[in-house]
Amino acid sequence: MQTTSRYEANALRALISDLRWRIQMLDSDIAEEERKAGNADPGSPTYSMLALALRSRRDNLRASIAMLQGQAERAAELSRAA
Repeated sequence: MQTTSRYEANALRALISDLRWRIQMLDSDIAEEERKAGNADPGSPTYSMLALALRSRRDNLRASIAMLQGQAERAAELSRAA
């Protein structure tokens, strides 16, 4: 059981790292789209629909990271306890 928990914790950390990288890419894409559109206010009626979609995707990834961090912490605790 210890090996599985350690493997799971490592796999989750790798996934979290990848998702953080993707968030950085989305942040860059959002900034570029806002620059092109000349509008960086998401509350504006003329705000880019693409930027809104990218923001939504980024926020979903952040929520996924929070959930995965909890799982990684539990897996690490199991690994230490075994």
